[in-house]
Amino acid sequence: MATTFKWTAKTKGGTIQQGEMTAATREEVITSLRNQDMTPTIVNEKKAVGFQVDLFKKGKKKIKDKDVIVFTRQFGNMYGAGIPIVQALDILTKQTENPSLRNVVGEIKGDVESGMTFAESLKKHPQVFDDLYVNLVAAGEAGGVLDTVLQRLTIYIEKAMRLKSKIKGAMIYPIVVLGIAVLVVAIIMIFVIPVFAKVFTDMGVKLPLPTQLVISFSNFIAGIGGLIIFGLMIAAFVGFRMYRKTASGHMETDRLLLKLPIIGILINKVAVARFTRTLGTLISSGVPILDGLEICAKSSGNKVVEKVIFDVRKEVTAGKTLSEPMNKYSIFPPMVVQMISVGESTGSLDQMLSKVADFYDDEVDNSVANLTTLLEPMLMIFLGVVIGFIVVALYMPIFKLGAVVGS
Repeated sequence: MATTFKWTAKTKGGTIQQGEMTAATREEVITSLRNQDMTPTIVNEKKAVGFQVDLFKKGKKKIKDKDVIVFTRQFGNMYGAGIPIVQALDILTKQTENPSLRNVVGEIKGDVESGMTFAESLKKHPQVFDDLYVNLVAAGEAGGVLDTVLQRLTIYIEKAMRLKSKIKGAMIYPIVVLGIAVLVVAIIMIFVIPVFAKVFTDMGVKLPLPTQLVISFSNFIAGIGGLIIFGLMIAAFVGFRMYRKTASGHMETDRLLLKLPIIGILINKVAVARFTRTLGTLISSGVPILDGLEICAKSSGNKVVEKVIFDVRKEVTAGKTLSEPMNKYSIFPPMVVQMISVGESTGSLDQMLSKVADFYDDEVDNSVANLTTLLEPMLMIFLGVVIGFIVVALYMPIFKLGAVVGS
């Protein structure tokens, strides 16, 4: 099936020309341009407009970290075995399972064929390959150690993905339990309580205060009150998301998260683990420390941590060591600062950063386990108290009626 491609190419005289060409594949366009004594620089499929574009985007399969890990490992193995970059990319284009990543790899192959470096071609796809990935590849190409860098990247992404899954697991469990608790209480309030209320009304029993409170709340939830509460919850969620999208809102919510009793400590440990792991990987791959700090700041995931790292970078630019400005901020524990200081003095900063990252990965494991252990009984107690109060409130009139009948 023929496809229209938009191209940009350089002539022998050095002028830039642009145009469109219909061909079966992208490679045909590149070959045709070269036959015309032009060097293609950009050859991309012409996208449809309007409604078709929306459908195309919606149909795309998301590229996950796991897909990037597989691509990096396979490409690194082939490159390390002596297979040229273009040939390795061609093989990966044919065997990559994710169609979205397969298209991206095909575009990268075409860019490399047209004269771009591997790092430059990766930079055109920031949604797949972030600054860390691109800078490491650029350093590997410049130093002739691309296969080593790709191995480090694979290890880094795997550990980062494992850390992310731990955090998600720690958050999902309490949310699921709390959601089930709220659902159970809502069902009792909407469907069970009205049945008991009708029985009590038919019997003409004078209801105790706890029973009156439960029935009144049930009537409120089953009526317009339930819609009001649901609407307020939706409004609060949307308002929070909109506030967080602002610069000041993002900063304030991240600062609040760091101050939370248990969650804040966990977030802090995650930030330290991510910072040390990222910076250690960058430095060991030959990326300058100032560039490494900038990448660490942008990939920190927390605006407060990002600002702190940029402040540290500013002082390092002024001539200070890395550990000196870090000592001013409570985000970095004293042990981390001391180990980085030792690494700087012994010339083994990258190794020391990796050791700190390993240590804090274990700390995150322990914190997640402790959080789960602590939240489980708290949620069970909450659920037991709420349902227990409802049950007692419903049985109090029955006990009272039994006592009257017995007397």
